[in-house]
Amino acid sequence: MALSPAQYIEIMRGYDQTRLRNQDLLHKRQEEIYQKIPGFQDTDRLIASRSVAAGKARLRNDEHAIERLHTEISELSEQKRRLLVSYGYPKNYLDPVYRCRLCQDTGYIGNEKCQCFKQAIVDYIYAQSNIRELLEKENFSHFQYNYYSDKAVDGNPSPRANIESVVSLCWDFIYHFGELKKNNILFLGNAGVGKTFLSHCIAYELINKAYTVLYLTSFQLFDLLKQHAFHRENDPMITSMEELLSCDLLIIDDLGTELNNSFISSQLFLCMNERLLRRKSTIISTNLSLGQLSQSYTERILSRIMENYQILNIYGEDIRLLKALGK
Repeated sequence: MALSPAQYIEIMRGYDQTRLRNQDLLHKRQEEIYQKIPGFQDTDRLIASRSVAAGKARLRNDEHAIERLHTEISELSEQKRRLLVSYGYPKNYLDPVYRCRLCQDTGYIGNEKCQCFKQAIVDYIYAQSNIRELLEKENFSHFQYNYYSDKAVDGNPSPRANIESVVSLCWDFIYHFGELKKNNILFLGNAGVGKTFLSHCIAYELINKAYTVLYLTSFQLFDLLKQHAFHRENDPMITSMEELLSCDLLIIDDLGTELNNSFISSQLFLCMNERLLRRKSTIISTNLSLGQLSQSYTERILSRIMENYQILNIYGEDIRLLKALGK
């Protein structure tokens, strides 16, 4: 994932704060030891003076002096460690404090991002995500196939066989995110068959891969588009609009449940088209059929869907109702 400059600065500010906290902790430990262990501060001063002398010897290329001074510094450092242990402290009590010793809290090992930095990106995205709590419950580890019947319907594959195929295609979407020719998904199906749940499953996996995901119901989406269309350019809502268009994955849930008109149709087309131009992925779930989508919106929208979206139809019983009935 490519972080925006603001996101990168925010994460790096967290590293700066970590280093400052750890420096403050080390300073407090040092003051504590100076008060409790007689002569410890004098030993530190000797080490500092020997280090300065070694630096001067290095400028003179005096190898003999450098070796002698380094030996003295090593002996004094070992003396400090023995003093710490004798007073009941760990021998590394005054070593530099790092949350991540691999990168020493810089976020980088050489020119490569440290693993802790990659994890910081994931944590940041979760913090920014508007579906974090949902994803703790709605992910593939909680997906249950037993809600789908294994009986064929009208010559079609059974709901169980169909959902297994759909889930397989969802994993393919995740594994090859950004690479597929049709890197968008349209979930079709009646209410309660698992469209939103599957959207959340995909979101969970992609956020853990450090992609940005934004989830909106159709009501929320069109409210944001309306606010953007009727506000001045310096309005804070513009930031939300940029996030809408630039996030790695946009999920539009329950398309067709909002009050539709020509303005909404035109705004939906502009949003979908701009994201296609930016090569950003979108998942749309709807209770409408393709025919109803064409009637409710425009031929242009349906054309974009047919050309650029994987169309995954889910059918079966209403899982919410089954859960309510305890089945």
